[in-house]
Amino acid sequence: MTTPQTTHTTQTAQSDWWRQAVVYQIYPRSFADANGDGVGDLPGIISRVPYLVALGIDAVWLSPFYPSALADGGYDVDDYRNVDPRLGTLEDFDQLIEALHAENIKLIVDIVPNHTSDRHEWFVEALEAAKGHPARDRYIFRDGPDGAPDQPPSDWDSVFGGSAWARTDDGQWYLHMFAAEQPDLNWQHPEVRADFLETLKFWSDRGVDGFRVDVAHALVKDLSEPFPAKATLPRQSESNGRHPLWDQDGVHEIYKDWRKLLNTYDPPRSAVAEAFVPAHRRARYASADGLGQAFNFDLLQADFEYEKFREVIEQNLALAEENGSSSTWVFSNHDVVRHATRYGLPKNPKGGWQDGKDWLLSNGTEPTVDVALGLRRARAATLLMLALPGSAYLYQGEELGLQEVGELPAANLQDPAYFRSKGAEKGRDGCRVPLPWTVGGLSFGFGAGGSHLLQPKWFGAYSVEAQQDDVESTLSMYRKALAVRRGLRTGSSLTWIDNTDDVLHFVRSGGWQCVTNFGAAPVELPDAAVVLSSGPLEGEKLPSATTAWLI
Repeated sequence: MTTPQTTHTTQTAQSDWWRQAVVYQIYPRSFADANGDGVGDLPGIISRVPYLVALGIDAVWLSPFYPSALADGGYDVDDYRNVDPRLGTLEDFDQLIEALHAENIKLIVDIVPNHTSDRHEWFVEALEAAKGHPARDRYIFRDGPDGAPDQPPSDWDSVFGGSAWARTDDGQWYLHMFAAEQPDLNWQHPEVRADFLETLKFWSDRGVDGFRVDVAHALVKDLSEPFPAKATLPRQSESNGRHPLWDQDGVHEIYKDWRKLLNTYDPPRSAVAEAFVPAHRRARYASADGLGQAFNFDLLQADFEYEKFREVIEQNLALAEENGSSSTWVFSNHDVVRHATRYGLPKNPKGGWQDGKDWLLSNGTEPTVDVALGLRRARAATLLMLALPGSAYLYQGEELGLQEVGELPAANLQDPAYFRSKGAEKGRDGCRVPLPWTVGGLSFGFGAGGSHLLQPKWFGAYSVEAQQDDVESTLSMYRKALAVRRGLRTGSSLTWIDNTDDVLHFVRSGGWQCVTNFGAAPVELPDAAVVLSSGPLEGEKLPSATTAWLI
């Protein structure tokens, strides 16, 4: 045995609940439907609070619930200080907070600051105003190039495909880095900055405990003209603040103002940035005078391999130590193919991580998913993640071992990525299909009616009802893991034990050990009591693609 290596991070203060919290993401339109209209709602979530309590989470992250035309699944917001009437009312929201807080569960809500919807009162006013009117200054309007007014101001692409510019009836163009129904805000405008502070205050005053900040790296843009051609733009992953549209240094002045406001509450409201930036650039988003925490998607974008997992964990614990925050760990969310499916696919023949997108384009037929292997790896990966220092983010349905729905028909798709790419991407609807609660029924217990995205026949076998009383089920494993984790959760330190290749072994303070076998052959376990494993052991040995916790 080699000499243990120790990595330390800042000791978690009792009041900083978010530092090692287990946060459960709810996509509200697909969680539970109380009124039977096929769309999930806030009363549906309230009805399932006992399920969340039994699961053992510390917080709920609620994806957008605001009034919206659903051009991008609710991330096109009409009104930042209200509830979509299809999902409920502000009174329902208050009841949800009350129900969660009564069970000591925190609530984090999504905030979408880069863009509004095209139905937001500001944008409606901007379109009704004459060219050059101050109402347009809250957004990014430009004329076409000299001599070619019918052409967009630049050849930039939107994230969802096609031009990043849309033309108005009077010939001007507005910037939208996502769907055309999501015009980008001009964050140099003082009214924009002031209004979002009011929004943060509005929800904080209602008792919200924290905010997840959508595309946090996009707010500030360098729109100096002439605009550079897209071929000359630096790669976003290597930009170091040089890209005109992403990760500009000026964005951190905004978050300093946000942090000042959030710190006026007792306890201070938390915030976590969704910032797709190089690892060394992430620290500023997670700084104490910024948002405080930032998502690290490195594990999500890693195949189930020893070397990748070890590298990602070491790097991110070091970054957390450097900036005084805590790391975040996540495998699935509303934007990616579920990890139980990704882990069952062969390696990506194009190189890079297996994101499952080509499999989606085949309607979930090619290549064949090894469902058993995918679930085995997903369970092992999750148990490993829950043993790491930092906060763990779970996505609704992963506790059921739910597979991605790859066979959604084109007529049922809703994601703008599918339409704007003209089918070159299938989109993200497959991970947003409403949850199965019962073995049978019109919508597997999601609601009294149908479901807005079609549920496949095989969903019933993954339902809560099917797993509730099965001690070997994935749901039971999650419940046990979260209960044990709560009892073992301790200071943010980790000691590596290097024994054999393909075995990731570390110790937390108090003697809590986590061992994951990435290899093909079973391996000997340390001489300690096994308190939980992601799958059955082979005598005294840990099988392939299995994690065990020991004390």
